[in-house]
Amino acid sequence: MTSPHPVDTRLPWTRLLAFGIQHVLIMYTGCVTVPLVFGAAVGLDRATIGLLISADLLVAGFITVVQSLGGGRFIGARLPIICGATFVAMSPMILIAKEYGLPAVYGSMLIGGLLGLALAWPFAMVVRFFPPLVTGTVLTVVGISLIGVAGGLIVGTNPDDAAFGDPASIGLAALVLLIALVFTCLGRGVWSQLGVLIALAVGVLIAIPMGLVTMDGVGAADWLGIPSPFHFGAPEFPLTAVVAMTIVIAVVFAESTASMLAIGEITGKKVGRAELGRGLAGDGLSAVLAGVFSSFIDTVFNQNVGAVAATRVYSRYVTAVSGALLMVLGVVPRFGAVVAAVPKPVVGGVGLVLFATVAVIGINTLRKADLTDRVNLTIVATAVGVGLIPVLTKDMFDRFPPSAQILLDSGITLAAATAFILNLIFNHTRVGQFARATTEPTTQAEPQNTAPPEKPQEPKGPQDPVNA
Repeated sequence: MTSPHPVDTRLPWTRLLAFGIQHVLIMYTGCVTVPLVFGAAVGLDRATIGLLISADLLVAGFITVVQSLGGGRFIGARLPIICGATFVAMSPMILIAKEYGLPAVYGSMLIGGLLGLALAWPFAMVVRFFPPLVTGTVLTVVGISLIGVAGGLIVGTNPDDAAFGDPASIGLAALVLLIALVFTCLGRGVWSQLGVLIALAVGVLIAIPMGLVTMDGVGAADWLGIPSPFHFGAPEFPLTAVVAMTIVIAVVFAESTASMLAIGEITGKKVGRAELGRGLAGDGLSAVLAGVFSSFIDTVFNQNVGAVAATRVYSRYVTAVSGALLMVLGVVPRFGAVVAAVPKPVVGGVGLVLFATVAVIGINTLRKADLTDRVNLTIVATAVGVGLIPVLTKDMFDRFPPSAQILLDSGITLAAATAFILNLIFNHTRVGQFARATTEPTTQAEPQNTAPPEKPQEPKGPQDPVNA
């Protein structure tokens, strides 16, 4: 009898639970950071941020289970995937909230998710138009753009506030950053993987005698409860907001595609168009549920892709257990309220590491593109420049109509659109051939690795996850 592939292997319950808890601990900080940062950026109170955290954990857990076990013929990649809130959508969500309000944020997300469900399978067939040249550029801009958000959490956002730039807050954030660095770089095994979470916990303990931790509202939160649909009211659908969120879904699809292909290479499991189509449909479903339950778009967490490679535990049933654990955490609102009490400087110090890591992942992805080619190099430089200009030059689009500002003030949206269009023109039309015909002889060859293979080659075989 043929033994099942390691991805489809069912481990004993004790090991399933142990490895499942490990995955949750690795991704938890990054998952809850998104609602914490978003809530702070749009001025939500602590109780409401706690609700966002609960909703996010519930949706992330459900989508993780669907991606791991599958949900029929058309959804769920059936791979060892952990899903969590993506940083890609954060900037557009903040801009939409400030211009149109929270009902528009979740209304546009709902429409974007429905479009994502409809386009998931067609997208899987045109994945060659989202090569590392595009995805790496977008991830780099995402990480750099969000570093400013971390800085705002550390020093504040209002220079007229008496607490703005408080040296104590800056010192606390620096200490949190140092602790994360020490554990991540010098720790061994699980201590290294949990470095960020340990730094967060130590930072909270230090913040208590500083008077930065208050538990107001925790006692009023319920022990059990399910996030209510449309918490902020009936959804609204401004056209500009819907367009912006649809672009976000396309960027999320490109990022998820790269992550799923990486999972296939790590585990030796073939990932073709069927797996990609089902996986992207899972991303679309997460956006729909997020729009209903006031949550966030949940996609493949790259931290956990690395964990699969490091631990050599490939079973998708392990990640399904992780999803179930996240769902349990999501229906305990008091737990979300406790997490929401984490001081902003502590979150900022941790966020600085996480956001910068996203940028580094983008840079590493760009290594798969041929940047010795003059045209490719110019595409990346142009997209990064266009994406960062609204971040580094504040208020430059203030004289434009408010509806246009939502798109123009989002560096992520500008970078994604610029990289996609330029790659399409210069790597998929005769324009690129003409451009390269004028270059030096050493760069006249067609660029390598500008598109991922449609059928990734299967490695010789992974190690046994049970005996690893």
